[in-house]
Amino acid sequence: MLTIVRPEAVIFDMDGVLIDSEPLWRVAEVRAFNEIGVPMVEEDGFLTMGLRTDEVVEFWFNRHPWTRPAKKEVEASIVREVIALIAERGTAMPSAIEIVRHLATEGVALGLASSSSSEIIDAVLSKLGLADAFAVVQSAEHEPYGKPHPAVYIECARRLGVPADRCLAIEDSPAGVLAAKSARMQCIAIPAPELRDDNRFCIADAKLKTLADLDVRMLLTT
Repeated sequence: MLTIVRPEAVIFDMDGVLIDSEPLWRVAEVRAFNEIGVPMVEEDGFLTMGLRTDEVVEFWFNRHPWTRPAKKEVEASIVREVIALIAERGTAMPSAIEIVRHLATEGVALGLASSSSSEIIDAVLSKLGLADAFAVVQSAEHEPYGKPHPAVYIECARRLGVPADRCLAIEDSPAGVLAAKSARMQCIAIPAPELRDDNRFCIADAKLKTLADLDVRMLLTT
């Protein structure tokens, strides 16, 4: 049962919430890291789910240091691959476009707070036809720290002009849920099937199997 108090703003994560891109990230990371000798497999992608790309690269460098290419080059390679995969295979998560459009039509202040770079965010919103849907789009690349640090959510709320504790975040990763709760927001978690039993989601105010299970009327009633 949901225990959400009507928010003044709804802030969406992007990867895994609006677009089914988490598997694409894992493919891109495996390709990039395997090319430089890092023995990563797709399942390892869950270890860094929700982190910024530079933090993912740092995570693997600390475990399997390499000499060349530079970490920034590896990061850029992953970003290029993700954008290409989104263009080729990217699909919206169930009901994501409809829910965003419904909330926008009802006048709900909408924000996007993502660990992805602005370049990837632009590619996703273009792919989904949602480039005009959000009043504020905030990338963690502009913050000192990425998720699970709350900075990206705090800044998104500030730009929306809504106190953080009156915002609702919708997240799919443990790092994202921790970021939202650390910002003092309500948070609905929508874990990937592989993570549904992960105890780290216990701090979320509610947990759903898919975004399609969200009753939008609950967010619009006083």
